[in-house]
Formats: sequence, C-alpha cells, structure tokens
Amino acid sequence: MSKKHSYIESYFMRYCVVLSLFFVFGCSNTKYLPKGDLLYTGGTVTVKDTILNKKDRKALESELETLLRPKPNKQILGLKPKLWFYNIAGEPKKQKGIRYWLRNKVGEAPVLFSKVDLEYNASVLRNFAENRGYFKTRVSADSTVKDKRVTAEYIVIPKKQYKIKSVTFPQDSSEIAKVISKTSRRSLLKVGNPYDLDIIKAERERIDARLKEKGYYYFNPDYILAQVDSSKGDHEVKIKLKIKEETPVKATVAYKIDKILVYPNYSLSNDSAVYRNKDRKQYNDFTIIDTADTFKPRVFDRTIYFKKGDLYNRKDHNLTLNRFVNLGTFNFVKNEFKESDSIKNALDSYYYLTLLPKKFIRVEVLGKTNSASYTGTEINANWNNRNFFRGAELFTVSVFSGADFQLSGQNSGKNIYKLGAETSLTWPRFITPFRIEGNSEFVPRTKATLRYEYQKRTQLYALNSFNTSFGYLWKENIRKEHQFNIVDITYVSPNNVTPEYLEDIEEDASLGRVIEKQLIFGPTYSYTYTNTMQKRKKNTFYFNGELDLAGNITGLVTGANIKKNDTIKIFDVPFSQYVKIKADLRHYLKLGKESELASRIILGAGFAYGNSNTLPTSKQFVVGGTNSIRAFRARSLGPGSYKAEVTSSDYVPDQSADLKLEFNTEYRAKLFSIVRGAVFVDAGNIWLLNADPNRPNAEITKDFMKQIAVGAGAGLRFDLSFLVLRTDLAFPLRIPYLPEGQRWVIDDINFGSGSWRKDNLIFNIAIGYPF
Repeated sequence: MSKKHSYIESYFMRYCVVLSLFFVFGCSNTKYLPKGDLLYTGGTVTVKDTILNKKDRKALESELETLLRPKPNKQILGLKPKLWFYNIAGEPKKQKGIRYWLRNKVGEAPVLFSKVDLEYNASVLRNFAENRGYFKTRVSADSTVKDKRVTAEYIVIPKKQYKIKSVTFPQDSSEIAKVISKTSRRSLLKVGNPYDLDIIKAERERIDARLKEKGYYYFNPDYILAQVDSSKGDHEVKIKLKIKEETPVKATVAYKIDKILVYPNYSLSNDSAVYRNKDRKQYNDFTIIDTADTFKPRVFDRTIYFKKGDLYNRKDHNLTLNRFVNLGTFNFVKNEFKESDSIKNALDSYYYLTLLPKKFIRVEVLGKTNSASYTGTEINANWNNRNFFRGAELFTVSVFSGADFQLSGQNSGKNIYKLGAETSLTWPRFITPFRIEGNSEFVPRTKATLRYEYQKRTQLYALNSFNTSFGYLWKENIRKEHQFNIVDITYVSPNNVTPEYLEDIEEDASLGRVIEKQLIFGPTYSYTYTNTMQKRKKNTFYFNGELDLAGNITGLVTGANIKKNDTIKIFDVPFSQYVKIKADLRHYLKLGKESELASRIILGAGFAYGNSNTLPTSKQFVVGGTNSIRAFRARSLGPGSYKAEVTSSDYVPDQSADLKLEFNTEYRAKLFSIVRGAVFVDAGNIWLLNADPNRPNAEITKDFMKQIAVGAGAGLRFDLSFLVLRTDLAFPLRIPYLPEGQRWVIDDINFGSGSWRKDNLIFNIAIGYPF
C-alpha cells in the first residue's frame, strides 16, 4: 500500500471514530434532563382541507409551523451538537473559563416540554388562519412521547377561505376623503383576492403614507377603520374604509410650512434655543441662529428641501434629515415641527444641529502578509478639518509609510519600502459652471486630490509617483453610486535603477516597462450597484463597472501614431493612450441563517493605441494572491501559459497583461462564536492582446480556456465586529504553464507528503472577505 493511500485510510478511520462517538454522545442528551421532564423536539402542523390543493396546503402548513413556540434545539443530521456541548460542560462554578464558555457560548440549554403551551400555540394557529380568511377554523393539539423525547402535533381544519367581493373608499365631500379616494387605483385590496388582515393593515399604512405627502402631518393609520361585512354572499366579504369619527380635527387638515429655523451650533447641554436678536440671520426662507457664524447660509439652502408656503411632505422631511446626516459635519440632527402662532394650519420647522469636532487625527497601524512571502507593516496618519471653508467641506492631509520584507523564497532580501503623502479637499456639492439640482438623500460631492508616493525595491529600482485628480461622487440612492473624475493625472519617474536590474532587462525586455517614465491623463468613471444590505433577501448582488480613458482626445488632436514612429511627448515624456474597461459582478445566495454561497466573476480588457503600443504597467491586470486565485502567489500567474523564469539574480518579476478573466465561488458558514469557515474554488488567468517574443504563449487565442488556472482550499474567518481576520489555505488543481494534457494535477494531491505541501500549499492571511 502506498504512503498516500495509507494516509487517506488512516484519516478516514479517525473520522469514522469521531463521527461514531458523536452519535453515541448525541443520543445521551436525555439523561441530563430534570426529573419528570421531557426534551421537546419540535412540532408539526397538518392542514386537513379537501378544498385546498396539495401545493397550497403544504405552503400553509409551512407558514403555520413557523409560528410554533418555543423553537426546539438546533440540530445537524438529526443530532443536537450544541445541546451536547451544553450537557458535557456541566454547571460551571465561575462565570468564566473554558467550562463557562463551552456551556454558554458554544452550547445551548435544552428546550423542555414543560415550557410548551399546546393551547396557546393552538390559539395562535387559529388566529393566523382566520386572519387569512379561513373563518371558523378548528385546531386541535396533541403530543407523542418516545424515549424521553416529545413532539407536538397540531391538526388544523379550516373552512372555505373568504374572498373580497367589493372595496369602498370614503364617499363624503371632505378634502381628506377626496385625497384618499384618488389613491384607490393603487389599493392593495383587490376584488377577488383572499381576505387577509395583514393586507388591510398594509393598506392603511399605504393611505397614511400618501396623506403624509399631501400635508396631513397629524394623521396616522389608526384613524382609518376597515369595516368587514361577511353576512352576504358565498364566503365573500365587503370591505368599507372610512375615517373614524373620533379622529382629531387637525388630523384631517393639510398643513403648510411657515417659518424655518436652523440652529447649526446647537448644544445638548445648554438651552441653546435662547439667542439674542443679533445672532439671528435671515437667508431666503430660513432663519439661521448661530452665535459663531459657523456656516455659510447657502449650505442650508442646498440641504433643506422645505420652502415657506410648501405643503408638509414626509418625503422632503426625511430627505432633509438624511442630507444633514450625510454632510458628515453633524454628530446629532434633530427636527421638530410646531404649530405656527401666526398662520392657521401651518407648521414652523426647527432644525437642531450638534457639531462633530472640527479637527481630528486618526492613526492606523497594521501588519500584513501575502502569498508572495512578503511580511510587513504600514502606518497611516490622517489629519482632518471639517467645515474648512465654512461650507461643510472636508480637508484631509495624510502621510503614510510602510515596509514589506521577503523573508523567504526566491526573492529573499528584495524588500519594498514606501513613503508618501496625500491631501484632498471635498465639497458637499457639485462644483460646475451651472447649478445641478438633485433630489437624492445623499449629498453629492466634488473631490480634488494630490498624492505623492516614493517606492523603493531594494537591489532593483525606485519609483516616484505623482497623482492629481478632480471629480465627482454621487449616489442616486442606497444601491447606486457613481464616481466620475474629469481629470486624473499620473506621472511616474524611476530612479536608482541597479545594474542588477538592468541585467535582468537584457534577459527579459518586458521588465524594462516597469521603469519607463509614464504620463497618464484622462477621465475615469465608476458605477456601483449593490443590494447586499437587504439581509432578508435570498439572492443579493454587487456590481462594479469601471471605464478608464487615457490620452484619447490629445492623441486624436495631435495625430499620435507610435506605429509610424510619430510619438508625441509632453515634458519629454510620451503620454499613454488607451481604453480600459473592467466589470466585477458578485452574487450572494443565502442558504440558511448563518450560511451562504458567494460567487464572483471579473472581466477586464485594455486596448492601447495611437501614442502607445502597450498599457502602462500600473494599469495592466494581475491575478493571484489573497483576494484573487489564492492557490497561486500574488502576481505570479500568467499571462496565458507563460511561466516567468528565475533571472540571473533569482528575481521573479510580477506578471501583468491586457485581458483578465476570473471566477471565484465560496461557501461560508458559521462554525461557532466568532469563527466562520469557508471552502472555495478560484479560477482564471490573464492574457496579452498581442504576441510578445519575450513571453511565449502569453497572448489570447481561441483556445484561451485551456489556459485557465484552477485552485481550491479552505479557510477560517474570525469576525471581531470591527474587522474580519481571514486565513486561507489553498492548493492548485490546474496549472496552466504545464504541458497540455498534464495541467490537471488533482491526482498529484498528497497532503501527507512534505515536499508536495511545500510546493503547493499557499497560506494567506488578510483583513476582510476576498469579495
């Protein structure tokens, strides 16, 4: 027997023993029960109805079963591991230690039958069925005991479901009745639909929401009465909606906005509402009350959507509050409406705004490691000044430095050091020659950035990078976000290139592009859509699309054509001309309360033309590493089936290309406490658009799918609330640079072999999920 098979057999035997013990101990849970009590294992609901079809009957049974209380102990494959841990831990003497943690954090107390109220559950089922239109439903309850375990059984016998025969809205001549009647075409109550109390409640909420948009500030859904008449017809009801007679008069009147008062420097600790007359400033429809003259008045003109004389509108009410919060200047935002003392049926609107600290410093220190055997640290210090020009602007100055040390591998000693600074100014509005009005709850922003970074790769070269940009960021809503940089300029200049690296370039000319001077300028655009914040949805998505256009207009105007040796230079540097697009689509399938299947596909393409024959190295695509194909070291994979050879200096260069295709899928589940587990498969590669004699088999062809790399692995995620620490262990399943017919290496997997583990297992540590 081979060593490989011996290891697998040994592992399988140990697994069987552990599983057998788990079954044995799982069956012993009942011996820990209090004397005279039983373990409650859950309840079932059976609907006996010859009118309902099988599908509807099963759906009703499933709904009813979710109402049963209490819920039984959680189980996996018929076992209750959390209950088992609770029992074996015993009663801890102290509220700390391993026993306390095992019993209270990992374990789960038994759900006892003495806590089950059969009659109460039966009444809940009956009420639910009748609220769904199954009037005069009968419910009976019983239980079955076996081996100190008990199940509850409920028999539900509903009558024929009642349907809606007619819906009548208020018919009187009052203004509020007319407004309600005009909403009838959007009513949730439809003739012929089953009677449903929840739908009636939702209809009242809908009417109230509509009235709130028409000035009825004091109205609420409880003022609407739904009279249901089931006395006539064959299992049919007539629903009549009316305004209750005891409804307050002011709830039936539409209110307008009178005075608008803003306290932009309000203190929660003092009675700041008392000010002198000289502290009051009138600006358009607003009265601004501020002793320190903290803001320019136009800030409020752009933020408050109410104007004097407008009907009260809840949409504008909420929109204003959200925009105040999104300015990023206020710690506390409070809005209050009071009846006007000068105009009938009018409201005065008060805004009390408490400031965040104007200036603050944030320092971040982190340690990091990646699959290219680099281990390092980074420090960032950010100084921020809110309300820089009294217009709620944010001015930021950042300095950063870091070092990555390669302690092992072929590149040992070739460390990376970086140092830089960045300053930015963000305005809470669009800065354009013409005014742009928006109705989003999110404040649009204009941002200008200036950045410098010095990066030193010891024994190789150093790079000076300058970047400046000016553009806009705005969100249509919570799901859709845009970023458009009108100007995005990058200049890269090398220095201190070592003779060692120059020798490497003689062996691989593609390395020379890394140290070329680069001038990149042009607009960039990014669009992001996500609904992942909707936790209850089974399927959620994330999409990000990017467009990068560099030097296109300049190249067109100057007629630049590198193929005709007609390269145009600016400040003695050829400018880059290209089009680059990238799409990142992610899908999250919720499988259970604590598990999901996450998948991602990335497509990218860049095309250089005119003044350039290749994309700048910094703009090319790469794969491999902690957030990509984790079975391969960062930037070491591709292009195509090309494999970078070790140079005379034992230096393995980064690999990049013009095209990218990547797919990842990952099953995630909670194991216990803060620990989550994952198993994953990654696949993909990068390619060149045009053949490169220095990198054979790197260009895209019709057989590109034969060059796809595949890796798999498993990992743990430690969710600490403020961050997620991720560890992944991955290994290759398909290696594209091997000869055709030998690229699948599944048969070579041997976890028992030290040499195999050394050559194939890649360990990654990272912060956050990979996607």
